Amino acid sequence: MKEQERGSFTSKFGVIAAAAGSAVGLGNIWRFPYVAGENGGGAFLLIYLFFILAIGIPVMLSEFTIGRKAQRNAFGSFRKLAPGSGWPLVGLMGIVAAFVILAFYSTIAGWTLEYIIKSVQDGFRGNDTAELFETFKSGTFKPLLWQFLFMVVTAWIVFAGVQKGIERYTKILMPILVVLILSMCVRAVTLDGAEKGLSFLFKPDFSKITFNVVLEALGQAAFSLSIGMGALITYGSYIRKNNNLSNTAIQVASTDTLIAILAGVMIFPAVFALGLDPKAGPGLVFEVLPKLFMKMPLGYYFSILFFVLLAVAALTSTVSVLEVVVAYFSEELNMSRGKATIISAASIWVFGILATLSFSDLSGVTIFGNTFFDLMDYISANVLLPLGALLIVIFLGWKLGKKVTQQEITNEGALRPKLFSVFFFIVKYIAPVAIVLVFLNSLGILKI
Repeated sequence: MKEQERGSFTSKFGVIAAAAGSAVGLGNIWRFPYVAGENGGGAFLLIYLFFILAIGIPVMLSEFTIGRKAQRNAFGSFRKLAPGSGWPLVGLMGIVAAFVILAFYSTIAGWTLEYIIKSVQDGFRGNDTAELFETFKSGTFKPLLWQFLFMVVTAWIVFAGVQKGIERYTKILMPILVVLILSMCVRAVTLDGAEKGLSFLFKPDFSKITFNVVLEALGQAAFSLSIGMGALITYGSYIRKNNNLSNTAIQVASTDTLIAILAGVMIFPAVFALGLDPKAGPGLVFEVLPKLFMKMPLGYYFSILFFVLLAVAALTSTVSVLEVVVAYFSEELNMSRGKATIISAASIWVFGILATLSFSDLSGVTIFGNTFFDLMDYISANVLLPLGALLIVIFLGWKLGKKVTQQEITNEGALRPKLFSVFFFIVKYIAPVAIVLVFLNSLGILKI
């Protein structure tokens, strides 16, 4: 694909909506509350915010810089900036990560559609929600159907292109997401006893801080911002040259972090008000919250709002992940966007069937003791993403270099490089060490 044929985001809001939509997803609304709950609430939140600022934003800015400098997909960016070297393999690894992540992520995204229907039908009332969830996910037809439909919607948006698809729909979906989550927050904080949940989230108990909590906070910051898998490089390549990349990275990270905090405000006050366990783990959303909605005044309506919110958050992320693969196919294999979208979405869906059936027909099939779903989750979250993030900051700091990076971030000198030296020092020296610690911890090698 010729450079002038590439799409680009047409407005500043479009850039922020698309990039924030990429970062905002199940990681914020599903994963953040239960990880915060398991790691002490307020103390975890403080450390998380520190890592978003100190590590997350610099790494995000690094990906934006690489993408906009090269004006190519994740693989093509490294191939253009470091021709004749092994660096393009980093981009290829990001594409593989995106493929694997969407395969199992679409399984969870599909669950949100089932739970919207259950909410509308008032299907939680009078049922054991844990048993209800287990029965659903251990089925065959429904989980596969919802996964397929979610992939169809995702592909439909990506098929339309960067401007008419990704930018147009994220500019609609992100405001809807914010309105929905604010509505849920208002309901949660007005429940009797909600102050206990707010205290848990915002009042740090520093006795809860351990080295493992610190690493969990750093890992969640990386997971939440979607760094390391090429999505931000791909979106960065669609950002116009007159855009202030530093401000964009700060605004995107701020939006993502705000959504994560609001998810905590939405969930913890209600959990504490109704005497439930904030340490419920991954089942918090699909098992504990439906039980909560049944006890909550106007819970029927808020259960519908919540699962619509969850589906919207998932969709903004699946669109960005699919775009990573589509951009590679269309630019490197010279496919039309339509053909690239259909082939990418179809192949990811077929591969994702293994993940969906891991809870039913294929539950007895394991590799190294893991089901297909668990293996995809583990490899992407614990290997591909941290390794990708590590190699990206090493590339920017040690290969691309300070001069080239500064030229791109300052728009060839048109902008003042505020705190650029601090940013580059973090990328070159601090971020690699931090990411290595998370990497070793996630693999179980580092245990303190």
